[in-house]
Amino acid sequence: MSFDYRIHETAYEEYIDAYGWYEIKSEGLGTRFMGCIEKRILFILENPEYFSKRHGNFREAKVEDFPYIIVYEFFKRKRFIHISAIYHTRRNPRHRYRKRKR
Repeated sequence: MSFDYRIHETAYEEYIDAYGWYEIKSEGLGTRFMGCIEKRILFILENPEYFSKRHGNFREAKVEDFPYIIVYEFFKRKRFIHISAIYHTRRNPRHRYRKRKR
């Protein structure tokens, strides 16, 4: 069963920037990065409680083949997932937890 979701606008911008960076580094690598992100998001949508809570209500899912994690919140009663960050693991971890806008 899949849930509704929304990606925080800053997370989306970071995702697009990372795609561009990988694509410049090697043609096709950005597309591969995008595929890995989309595959992990689909897994989260089907299995939102698979990953344990790490910080409050936030959960983190490692992206296959890339040094990124997807940080998200799952609101079971609302049947909703908020993707807070698509986050490079070498960045300052304080910036990965973003509350959703109401």
